[in-house]
Amino acid sequence: MAQFDLSSLLQQAQAMQEKFKQMQEEIAAKTVEAQAGGGMVRVTADGSLRLRNVQIDPGLLAANDREMLQDLLVAAVNDALRRAQDLFNQEMSRLSPFGGPLNIASLFGGRE
Repeated sequence: MAQFDLSSLLQQAQAMQEKFKQMQEEIAAKTVEAQAGGGMVRVTADGSLRLRNVQIDPGLLAANDREMLQDLLVAAVNDALRRAQDLFNQEMSRLSPFGGPLNIASLFGGRE
């Protein structure tokens, strides 16, 4: 029977926590862009799922179509946030030794 080394496990957990924190900071610095209405509304979000920029074509504002503007903003923001979430998931999968999603249970001998 192999001896359980709690000290080693704690060191590994601390190293993983530091790597996780570093990756979160790196991801937060990255941005994704999305657009709606053929580019009339453009949105930029970061890896922390925060909006960074919203650009609205002046022609859309001149049209004075409030409902269209609202619909395009919702579509662009949702797409940007989805892309940012995908970016986050993709980058965090790099923490896994297998290049896929992390399976915390498997780290402690659980089933996948």
